[in-house]
Amino acid sequence: MDFVTFTIMILSKLADFAGSYGMAIIIFTILMRLCLWPINVSQQRSMKDMQNLTPKMKMIQEKYKNNPQLMQQKMMEFYKEHNFNPTAGCLPMLIQIPVFIMLYSALMSPQFIQMAGNTNFLFINRLDATIKSNAGVSLDGKFSVSKTAQFSAGKSAKVFIEGKNEPESVKISKPQKAVEIQGDIEKDKPVELKIALDSLNLSFAELNKVQKAEVSVMNILTKETENVVFLRRGDILAASVPTLPAQNSIHYDVILLVALFGLTIWLSQKVMMATTQTKNPDATQAAIQKSMGTIMPIMIILTFVFIPIPAGALLYLVTSNIFQIVQTVAINKQLEIEEKKKNENKNRENNVIDAKVIESKIVEKGNEDKK
Repeated sequence: MDFVTFTIMILSKLADFAGSYGMAIIIFTILMRLCLWPINVSQQRSMKDMQNLTPKMKMIQEKYKNNPQLMQQKMMEFYKEHNFNPTAGCLPMLIQIPVFIMLYSALMSPQFIQMAGNTNFLFINRLDATIKSNAGVSLDGKFSVSKTAQFSAGKSAKVFIEGKNEPESVKISKPQKAVEIQGDIEKDKPVELKIALDSLNLSFAELNKVQKAEVSVMNILTKETENVVFLRRGDILAASVPTLPAQNSIHYDVILLVALFGLTIWLSQKVMMATTQTKNPDATQAAIQKSMGTIMPIMIILTFVFIPIPAGALLYLVTSNIFQIVQTVAINKQLEIEEKKKNENKNRENNVIDAKVIESKIVEKGNEDKK
């Protein structure tokens, strides 16, 4: 089982529990964030330590600026002395990137599109929709195509084999690459499709007896699916499907999701900077953080306008950012309580030491009086 199939299986189970694939994505996001909670605590603690240690680090850098090797040695000693790992804050992001890629791949896969791509949730019309896409109607016997059309097969096909009365369900190897376009796509003319016989998971003896195959074929650009009958022609299976010109459409619900993502990432950074701010912040670092907090959301929004991110993946990102905001506040409260207890214990220890010293002085004074 590959990662895409595994992710779709998880979403399907969560959808059965929650009642919709939109809620399944939200629950999936929350579960992933909860699993990363201890690492995020470590990250936020590391950021606070970084803020507190920055002035001392700058002093070391300034003092040994003419000797980079010695400066690096002193910095490593400084990190070790204060039990500080400068790379600890990157770990949550490194873990979340493959999770997002896995979810993105699943939502853009033919398996999910055929199973639940047209699922709506709240104001989202389709979980597989991107900002700009070509419209198409499934199972109408025609493909809406453009010059850049690409096709993908389902995971299996109904194969008719000579000598057998009933078609046999056969797995297709590499379904996303199995269907190829023969020749060029011309306006208002049928598109010629072909599938290599060795794409079918059959023995050589059975391949020689294949007569035809019924395959679920999806136009990747329009997300429409048609059941296509491929006939045997030599060493390939070939089919001719009528076409219509593809019509471009803008999905404003996805634009709203992109805007929500930009807003939530901006709020998340604001909350993070507010919770990690020290009493005497470094002016340069504060200016950089402020600039990044404004520029980064804008850059990401512009990137998502040009890169086709499905609505379901954007729902994951928005939910993750909202969870991040709540998590940041909660962890900061936890760290404040830890710091308060730490200071109380430290003060208690100092009071005990002071009490012992005073007691010693009183005894000595009494002894002097006796003398």
